[in-house]
Amino acid sequence: MIEPKQIQEQATAQMESAVAYLDDTLAQIRAGKASTRILDSIRVDYYGQMSPLSSVATVTTPDARTIQIQPWEKKMLGTIERAIINASIGLAPNNNGEVIRLIIPPLTEERRRELAKQCKAEAENAKVSIRNARRDAIDTLKKQIKEGLPEDAEKDAETDMQKLHDKFIKQVDEVYAKKEKEIMTV
Repeated sequence: MIEPKQIQEQATAQMESAVAYLDDTLAQIRAGKASTRILDSIRVDYYGQMSPLSSVATVTTPDARTIQIQPWEKKMLGTIERAIINASIGLAPNNNGEVIRLIIPPLTEERRRELAKQCKAEAENAKVSIRNARRDAIDTLKKQIKEGLPEDAEKDAETDMQKLHDKFIKQVDEVYAKKEKEIMTV
């Protein structure tokens, strides 16, 4: 028989990973100001090995509208530039032979709405993951009644699962609201 505490810990881990994934996904959505996390998904061919951009260059934001990439080896400039173009992040690299600069253009009102809609969809996916974790945990608890778990213990654990669910849904709403505010701020 699985203890209700173990079931709750598994559900908590799933819910935490859903919030973490949402946070990571939203960080990669361009919000009109420079953020090095936009480049997190870019991989560069470094001596035959696909490596994250941050492991072959220094990535900084010298101002609110610019991302600067300083490769550790000058010969990597072209490779990094091609990787950025192929990544389809919507930014054109400017290579001056020393560093690569990405200028973040201001967002139009229409584009801001599209990005906010995209963020809302990601937040909704995270909520669905949290609800699924709660449902799976409650189903497991109900199966444990057949294996000897007292019904009142199952009901208490179910109430705890609902409280946990509510806590994580609130976290998702907070992460989404913060990103939406960032996107909609001109």
